[in-house]
Order: sequence, then structure tokens, then C-alpha cells
Amino acid sequence: MNREINVAILTMEGTNNEEEAYLSFRFSGTSPEIVHLKKLENRDKKLSNYDILFFPGGFSAGDYVRAGAVMAARLKSSLMKDLEEFVESGKPVMGSCNGFQVLVELGLIPNVNGDYALEAALAPNISNRFEARTVYLKVDKGNCLFLREFEDNEIIKLPIAHSEGRFVPKDKEILDKIIKSRMNVISYVDSRGRQAKYPWNPNGSERNIAGVCNKRGNVLGVMPHPERVFYRYTESDWTRENSKTGMGNPFFRGAVQFLREKY
Repeated sequence: MNREINVAILTMEGTNNEEEAYLSFRFSGTSPEIVHLKKLENRDKKLSNYDILFFPGGFSAGDYVRAGAVMAARLKSSLMKDLEEFVESGKPVMGSCNGFQVLVELGLIPNVNGDYALEAALAPNISNRFEARTVYLKVDKGNCLFLREFEDNEIIKLPIAHSEGRFVPKDKEILDKIIKSRMNVISYVDSRGRQAKYPWNPNGSERNIAGVCNKRGNVLGVMPHPERVFYRYTESDWTRENSKTGMGNPFFRGAVQFLREKY
């Protein structure tokens, strides 16, 4: 792919981490742009002009109603057709933390039935408090293009910072389809890679789910923040190892490499 890869980092009042996401994509060889939601709503910008769409963390619209609900409602009212076309074209879409919440509210994930219906929620943490620390995670990448640089069962560490991160599917049927289709691509584990309860699972998510990818493999939502640890020196234990690559780096590199190979 010789042309530039254009990335839209979608923001509105209350979002944050857009700068970290911008730098992560920039130093992955793309041309990122921080795009306010109003620019798309007013048609000053077109979603179709971008190759990757990223939803950053934060507290969009103050997390009123519930986390991510207001931003998702605005997108549904004016841009849902554009979003569906973007996803169905195979272009990569990723959301971290509040971005994960928005993707779930939009119905872009898990979307096991393919009709973009609301199939899950990110509920308040079982600790009933804000959880902010580094957690252990196990990768089961399936066909998720953002995870292609990882090995299956690889244990990684990423930072979390959320109050509403407990992944709860609508019903057992939805959960079973997620598990059967290997859409639960990232799980909370203990330091030995075993599924465990709180505090290893910081929010009480069903089946320790920390990240979900759609069946096609191009839409990923994760509660942890890969963009905060693109470089090793931004990790909480950066002095313990001599490495220039952070655990979040492969998420961005994988998406970019996918597009270079595709085009």
C-alpha cells in the first residue's frame, strides 16, 4: 500500500486519551487525525475518507445515562449507516475503555447475530469503585486483525482505568455464541495466566472478558488502554526490562500491517 493510511480518532466532550492514540498511530506509520463528532454530523468530514476508526477512552458526555450511551445515540441518529458500511467494508475499528463502551452501545460488538442490536452492556465494577492499575491479560486472537502480532495464549500487561467495565451479555445465548466463535479475544488472568476472580478480574466481567472482537475480525473493543503503553517507558514497570516496545504497540502495528497487505 503506497498511499497514506488515514486514521480518524473520534472525540466529543468528555473523551480523553486521544493524544496517546494519535501518537500511537502516527508512530505506526499512519496519518492520524483527531476528529470531533460534530465534524461528521455536519458532514464537514466523511467517514469513508478514513481507513481506520478509533474510539478513545474517557467519559463521553459525562457518562450520563450510562457509559458511552450518549455518544452512541448521537452516532446512531446520524451516522449509523456510514458506520455499518465502514465495518462491512472490512476497515479496522477499535475502541478502548469508553470507546469499548460506545462500540457495545452501538451494537458493533459483539454483534453475534449480525443485526447491530444491543447484545451486551458494560456495567459498574463489582467493587463499586474506580479501578486504575496494570492488569494481566491472556490473548486468544482468533481472526482479530488487531491481535495478529501476538501469539495465542500470550500473557500481556496493560493499564486499566474505569468504573464501568464489567462485560455482561444480554443472555446466555449471546455469551455462548461469543465463546463458540472465539470472540472473547482478551481475558483477565492472574500472574500465571489463570482465570481468577477479583482483584485479577478488576470488574467482575463474565468469563473474565476484557476484550471482544466481531466475527469478521475487524472491530475490537477492549477495556484496558493499549494506547497508553505504546512505548515500554510508559509502562508501570518500565525499569525492570530493557525493551523499547510497549505491550500496546502490536495492536496498532497489526492494524497498519493488515491494511498494507490488503491494499
